Amino acid sequence: MSKKKDNTVEKEQATAVNEEAKAAEATENTVEEPSTEEKLQEELAKEKDKFLRLFAEFENYKKRTSKERVELFKTAGKDVLVAMLPVLDDFDRALAEIAKIDDKEVQDLKKGVELISNKFKETLKAKGLAQMTVNAGDTFDAEDHEAVTQIPAPTDDMKGKIIDVLEKGYTLGDKIIRYPKVVVGQ
Repeated sequence: MSKKKDNTVEKEQATAVNEEAKAAEATENTVEEPSTEEKLQEELAKEKDKFLRLFAEFENYKKRTSKERVELFKTAGKDVLVAMLPVLDDFDRALAEIAKIDDKEVQDLKKGVELISNKFKETLKAKGLAQMTVNAGDTFDAEDHEAVTQIPAPTDDMKGKIIDVLEKGYTLGDKIIRYPKVVVGQ
């Protein structure tokens, strides 16, 4: 009889274990299968996220294109201004040569050339052109200057510094459109 009792107890335990397993499986099935409302909530959240990302991307695009448009308008006349720089240099050379002559008639000519030169410079300045200030003795910077040649420095403190400026540099807005050509001491 003890064997029958043991078999009965074992059957009852096995049945209890099976029932627990079925209950756990049923619980797992309910956890695994979300309701249609939960599915819709998840889809809505995904679509909201997608919308927000797309909206942010569009806002960045608008900012970038407006910034590019402003830059384009600032430098729209760049080609024309660059073409005018040699004329500006010629005015400066003409004024320097006229200043060497000590004749009264030539001085009247100098005044006329100065008036035209100043008007030309003011017109270019109004369009956003600015001359870069570079002087002998300034430290050479490859980002801002174009070294045409290097010569032995007259003194030790002039090594790596600008000895002479051969051609003026100009900026249009914040951009350099012509780098100043300089001689550097080594």
